[in-house]
Amino acid sequence: MINVREVTTPEFLKAFVCFPFSLYRNHPYWVPPIIEEEMDSFNRDKNPAFETAEAHLFLAYQENTIVGRIAVIINWNEVNNQQKKKIRFGWWDVIDDIEVTKALLQKVYDIGKQNQLEYVEGPIGFSNLDKVGVLTEGFDFIGSMITWYNYPYYSSHLEQLGFVKEKEYHESSFSFSNVKPEVYNKAQELIKKRYGLKALNFKKTKDIMPYVDQMFDLFNTAYANLTSFVAITDSQRDYFKRKYIPFINPEYIKFVMDKDDNMVAFSIVMPSFSEALQKSKGKIFPFGWYHMLKARKYSKEVVFYLIGILPEYQSKGVTAIIFDEYYKTFKARGIERCIRTPELEENHAIHNLWKNFDSKITRRRRTYRKDL
Repeated sequence: MINVREVTTPEFLKAFVCFPFSLYRNHPYWVPPIIEEEMDSFNRDKNPAFETAEAHLFLAYQENTIVGRIAVIINWNEVNNQQKKKIRFGWWDVIDDIEVTKALLQKVYDIGKQNQLEYVEGPIGFSNLDKVGVLTEGFDFIGSMITWYNYPYYSSHLEQLGFVKEKEYHESSFSFSNVKPEVYNKAQELIKKRYGLKALNFKKTKDIMPYVDQMFDLFNTAYANLTSFVAITDSQRDYFKRKYIPFINPEYIKFVMDKDDNMVAFSIVMPSFSEALQKSKGKIFPFGWYHMLKARKYSKEVVFYLIGILPEYQSKGVTAIIFDEYYKTFKARGIERCIRTPELEENHAIHNLWKNFDSKITRRRRTYRKDL
């Protein structure tokens, strides 16, 4: 018998967060989250997503053993402002028993119908900066700190229960040794002169902070046309600023400014923390910080997290400036591999950026949909 219980106490929240640690114990490709940060994600006093969203967390039990979990999310900005009558689910993990998946998803259906919503999509988080998608290909590649890993049976469970593909995402990588700087080196000089642009580079995190608000404003503008996009609020912007910027080597954040010091493009690249997180086993103390700081400084792999360009500059070759700056930084740091985080299949502008890098798709993931 499957018993599904809602998470209502800190004790059960920790059990919710820690369930994947047993499900993926000693798995070579699963990357654990930091437990404390994951718990903060569901803290209404700490995560500003709760200003415009609600979440209900559930655990599934068989004979008093946890066998699955799911977060049921309503993003009210999306429902009310974009008129998308959608209920989300995320943080979904389960043993290979479709009856457990069925019992957990029933909670999604029930809450969706109670709120007069029309369809389900998942797995997705609160916003576009959260993790997304069920992995469907590339199970033998290590994940990253900003993606979910899952067993192959996850997509099979959803498809057997009547879910269909909603959005497809690609993850790719390329060897830095294959990068040919001459492709964009001369181009970036011409583009800077033609449009009066300049690149900003940083050595210290504190020097980046005065530009971060402008960066998130640009992010909202650059991605507004994507069908899945929900704008980041001011409070969410402040939250992500505190959560992510200190983790990033400041040399890996690049801005492109016009002659009036207005930002026209930005890019964030993160060191790969995958192996450091595996060694940390979800805990910052006593040794987790050491592994994370070591990766921040010495990792030979980098993850392209975000690139944003103002729409009026998206066809003017501005990325040549960004890539030229990264080439100099990566060469000095001995970077060996560059990894691209999940990119929407429909985002052709992003895909075109990588046409000269001999990039290979390593993993695919998708969100699934079902009408209520």
